[in-house]
Amino acid sequence: MNIVLISTPIGFLGSGKGGGVELTLNSLVSGLLAKGHTVDVVAPKNSKLLETSKKANIHFVEGEEQKSWQHRDYYSAVCIPDNSLLSGMIEKAIAIAKKSDIILNFSYDWLPIWMTLNINIPIAHIISMGSESSVISNLISNVYSKYPRNFAFHSKIQASDYPFIKNPIIIGNGFKLDNYIFQDCKDGPLGWVGRVAPEKGLEDAAYVANAIGEKLNVWGIVQDESYAKKIEELFSQGTIEWRGFLETEQLQKELGTCRALLNTPKWNEAYGNVVVEALACGVPVVTYKRGGPSEIIQHGKTGYLTKPDDKESLLSYLNIIDKIDRKNCRKWVEDNASSNIFTSKVVNWLNTVIKEYQFKNHI
Repeated sequence: MNIVLISTPIGFLGSGKGGGVELTLNSLVSGLLAKGHTVDVVAPKNSKLLETSKKANIHFVEGEEQKSWQHRDYYSAVCIPDNSLLSGMIEKAIAIAKKSDIILNFSYDWLPIWMTLNINIPIAHIISMGSESSVISNLISNVYSKYPRNFAFHSKIQASDYPFIKNPIIIGNGFKLDNYIFQDCKDGPLGWVGRVAPEKGLEDAAYVANAIGEKLNVWGIVQDESYAKKIEELFSQGTIEWRGFLETEQLQKELGTCRALLNTPKWNEAYGNVVVEALACGVPVVTYKRGGPSEIIQHGKTGYLTKPDDKESLLSYLNIIDKIDRKNCRKWVEDNASSNIFTSKVVNWLNTVIKEYQFKNHI
């Protein structure tokens, strides 16, 4: 299969701005190449693929980045800037796709979804968020009425944000396990990983660390400087140790030393990549029963699920985190979220999209 991937227009691959989409794309490219597929990636200038994905053809596009929809009002109008990066990426993808089988879109935005009905090439979409935009949700509903197989989701709870989707296609996510080393460190520090932005709820994890007089190691790009400063001012000096945004190789080395990962989202995460990354290193997770992580964590076996926003329950479960066998954490990832498993799901899905497109268009 010849596949053209459209990356996120939020930032270049490797910047950390694209959040979990960057990791998902790299993992899928690696898996597709390993299965013998031909892959072209259309991405912003300065993007870098991981070493295991470098045999893919990468095509760079310049332009103005899009603002992420989770940081806009739900009823905002579509905004396509002059010299739009997203528009340029779509134009490039369409040109390449004339000799390919399908376009796979990773961008949660209006334009690539609208193009599904307006070009003679099948376009499939991995939806990376819950419903964050009225206009995008309405468009997905419209496209879904003609091409119901063209949308895939990371988790059931994410798909439930789109009630018009019947029998949603759930693909989960996948990780190249060779990139994650199991560490049996039950006496290590506390960790938190994610974009530092209000919807990620870092303040709740900092509250827990401060309450027990420990330092919280924080990895991730600081997307909202004022939010980060406000959290620092709320708690004792030194509660947060800012570790920055690290590439996978270094992140997993440091993350794996933690005795627990605290995951405290204030919104419905589509999946929870950082939760699985922690598990892959053997690190149990204490998280809110909200969004994708609630489908990943096996309560009492790979970590603990608490009522959303209940910081005292986070504390209580952290006190018994040593009861979790870290080997169970790694095994869950091996059985459910390897790159090979994920890639097989995606390939099977894309084949159904192509067949449906050919049938409906009498090809």
